[in-house]
Amino acid sequence: MSQTPQDPSLPLSSEPDPSANTANLVQLLRRKQGNWVEWGDACAKLQKSGYNPQQIFEETGFEPIQQNQVIVASQVFTSLVKGNLAEEIQSHFQHRGSDILYEFRILNQDERIIATEFADQRKLDADEARELAKAMKEFSRFSIFPEGFSNHPGDILAYQALKSARQHNDLQERSRLIAKGLKYAHTATAREKIEQLLTDFSVITKRSAPSLPIYRLETEEYLPRLIPVAGEFPITLSDFTAVPLIEELGKFRIVKSSGNAAWVGVPGWQVVMNAEDPVAILGNSANLPNPLPGQPEPVLIIVDRSQREWNGDAYFLVEESNHLDLQWFDENPGINLLGKLLLVVRPKKVWDEDQNHDVWQIDE
Repeated sequence: MSQTPQDPSLPLSSEPDPSANTANLVQLLRRKQGNWVEWGDACAKLQKSGYNPQQIFEETGFEPIQQNQVIVASQVFTSLVKGNLAEEIQSHFQHRGSDILYEFRILNQDERIIATEFADQRKLDADEARELAKAMKEFSRFSIFPEGFSNHPGDILAYQALKSARQHNDLQERSRLIAKGLKYAHTATAREKIEQLLTDFSVITKRSAPSLPIYRLETEEYLPRLIPVAGEFPITLSDFTAVPLIEELGKFRIVKSSGNAAWVGVPGWQVVMNAEDPVAILGNSANLPNPLPGQPEPVLIIVDRSQREWNGDAYFLVEESNHLDLQWFDENPGINLLGKLLLVVRPKKVWDEDQNHDVWQIDE
């Protein structure tokens, strides 16, 4: 989850690029030659050539977070060029606006073009661009548009403002959101819907996202160890030696062997035992829908693929731009749900991992 997001319209490659002239690329970044699109391309090529973000920072002064922004934004820009975005808008964003295009990474190519044209027309800043991208993504899930609203970016932002205004009983905040909706409304019908709030003061309570089902492994007994089975006596030497060598990885002791199979042991909690088709995914506590407080740590996310019916009290695994993500929906999103989140497992805290290997220290 910490990897640089990639534009799904571009080919992915994890292989080093030996043809890249790394010295020229480093010099281009160090001197800030060209425009930010070229900087993003240079950073991407350096990473493919074996440089890690910290090395690029030390060589060029481009911080890792800045590298990520220009790499992703340049991929978005490339998709806009392929989508025949108007040349005058291309020219504008070629020299400024990497922070704006970065926010459009969650949209598909057609949506990016529409959003970029609107951002150029309305002179949106990065925060407004983030709001637009999120609103367009949510609006795209409607099979039937909300009454009075079109799929124009202005109407989409107006609908989000109307939805938020309905959830506020504070008149000052409500008035601000109504004014915002009227500012962006593109169609007359959308404007009429928002103007109705000037006389309709009813409040629709906003539904809160449910708490994440968090467990932490507390004792050694909760840390299982998987052992391969050679068969049943009597067995031959060849049967015994055919058992693959396994390796335990990470804090959750994920087991891998020769071949593509990997396993992880989980305590037999009832929620796990009742699952029909559970699948485990490694993640990070900082990247959950509701990030956990404290230092980021690895977590084990367990999803039941058999539970694909929407439930407003649960999180679900969905596909977003060719990647899987956990999301909560306050209403039926009308999209393919891949599985319900059963639980998020936190690892057992180990204050001194060396003590696990030195029994005399524990006994003492």
